[in-house]
Amino acid sequence: MIWMARVLAGPVLWAVLFSAVYALHGAGCHLGWTDRPLGFTDLHHAAMWTVWIGGLLLHAGLVVWMPAGQGRARWIIVAGTWIGLVSSAFTLFPVIVTSTCF
Repeated sequence: MIWMARVLAGPVLWAVLFSAVYALHGAGCHLGWTDRPLGFTDLHHAAMWTVWIGGLLLHAGLVVWMPAGQGRARWIIVAGTWIGLVSSAFTLFPVIVTSTCF
């Protein structure tokens, strides 16, 4: 059972990040966060970037510390962690960079 949790850790973290970034996108648009400046950006983008980068750091931690076992079992865990990392980077970057509110 622990092995399956290790295999699914990367994709589950991707699902959590996907939900969190899209929830922040919707909440930020609804609450007018784009009109609240924060440093060189606005509150809306800063919140999404913070969650996304924090999630990528968690993914990197999984890649480094999660693999265990030997042979094929280890390879599958490594693949799962990399799949989660690449999926989070690839699917969420466009949302954060081109986020618009209508």
